[in-house]
Amino acid sequence: MGEPKGPYRLVTVNTSPERAKKLIGRMIEDLKDQYNIEHIANVEKIEDVKPTVEKLKPNVLFCASMWSPEESAEIQRIAKEIIPDIKTHAIPQGLQVQRGPDAIVEYLDEQVPKLLG
Repeated sequence: MGEPKGPYRLVTVNTSPERAKKLIGRMIEDLKDQYNIEHIANVEKIEDVKPTVEKLKPNVLFCASMWSPEESAEIQRIAKEIIPDIKTHAIPQGLQVQRGPDAIVEYLDEQVPKLLG
């Protein structure tokens, strides 16, 4: 199948860092044959997005499902202002609450190949 694509440096924006680490870890494991993804940081507050992106220079950013569409749009806008070609994705609001952590992992496993190509 060839070498996995990457490396991709991922920052998540999630008010629950332990959950972010766990779920992203599962996604990374699921997709490791296709993509080399490193979860380099989690940011818990919108105001921390800018300094974190400036400092760590990720090439991928995910917004977790606790953010409203407006908040997710703001987070992605901040990231793109700093790194115009960063790949961003917002998990639909409420997915974790409605369908649980497994649904998040399944969702990301489907979305990441569309996002990263």
